[in-house]
Amino acid sequence: MENRLLAAGLLLLAAAGCGKAHAFDAGAGAPPPAEVVPDVDVSLFRVEHPEQFPLSKATAREAAPELVATGVVAVDVTRNVPVVSLASGRVMAIYARIGDTVRKGQVLLRLRSDDITGAIADYRKAVSDEALSRSQLERAQDLYKHGAISMSDLQLADNQATKAKVDLESKADHLRLHGKSPDSRNGIVDLAAPVSGVITDQQVTAASGLQALGSTAFTVSDLSQVWIVCDVYENDLRGVHVGDGAEIRLNAYPGEVLRGTIGNIGSILDPNLRTAKVRIEVQNPGILRVGMFATATFLGQTKEMHTTVPASAVVHLHDRSWVYLPAPKNKFRRVEVVAGRALEGNLQEIKSGLEPGQELVANALVLDHALEQ
Repeated sequence: MENRLLAAGLLLLAAAGCGKAHAFDAGAGAPPPAEVVPDVDVSLFRVEHPEQFPLSKATAREAAPELVATGVVAVDVTRNVPVVSLASGRVMAIYARIGDTVRKGQVLLRLRSDDITGAIADYRKAVSDEALSRSQLERAQDLYKHGAISMSDLQLADNQATKAKVDLESKADHLRLHGKSPDSRNGIVDLAAPVSGVITDQQVTAASGLQALGSTAFTVSDLSQVWIVCDVYENDLRGVHVGDGAEIRLNAYPGEVLRGTIGNIGSILDPNLRTAKVRIEVQNPGILRVGMFATATFLGQTKEMHTTVPASAVVHLHDRSWVYLPAPKNKFRRVEVVAGRALEGNLQEIKSGLEPGQELVANALVLDHALEQ
């Protein structure tokens, strides 16, 4: 009996629970509608007091089109002067080295030459021959006056004296050509710098042999004007012309800007890089050294209109450039631009992304810091 009562109670409880569940399902309505959030413009920034950030206006500037290429400082080969010896011999001493700055007439090396020794001997023989022939001519003239010899004998003596004199002068000039005085008594030759400049090549060492006109001992280069040799891709060659100007910036002197002129554009392309050599002629103020890396900005002869803004209006983030433009409801819009070169007067050139006449925040860095707080 007790078991039957317990089972009936459990059935009643189960029925009541099911009724409540049905009642909850019936009373529950549809889920609330989803709230749609409009897209957020991440380039817009709201500020409380926009008047704290003064505005500036972009202006137009006429400038030549630019092309940037890398290059290397090289010697102007037209200003290279080889130092050669006119006599063969062996080097006794070297007084200058590659890289030294030398002046015209400065002794660079000393040479002992058998050629000069032989030339001195030939000259001394010529002196004796000339003296003898002159004496014989004087004797012949005296004999002719007294009728002791014929006119032909006198003419023969005169001819011999003339030849001896010419030979003597030739031997003396030969010594002077080698830098030796006719009165010299040794075969030592001093090789001097033909011009002032820097020794850019050296082909001799101590005790080495030197052949007459066969080898160059040194090369002295006048570095008052040098070349900047750049590689320009063939797709960019249409914007480069002989006579165009170029601005040179050096890695070693980032604050210095030099100006040069395109003197030559190579006629042969590198088959692997597809580049041509472009030569810029630059006056050397004393800081250019052969082998230095440089960046050349080629300035075309035609003019283009570029946008210019204050340099402080551009903020550089992650290798990209940005400016802030005013927007309605106390907001500013951050816009990416392509920055050009820095200009005099603390100005910045903008290649694209901004038009002349547009207003922008004059000091973008201040606004950028305010937005981060």
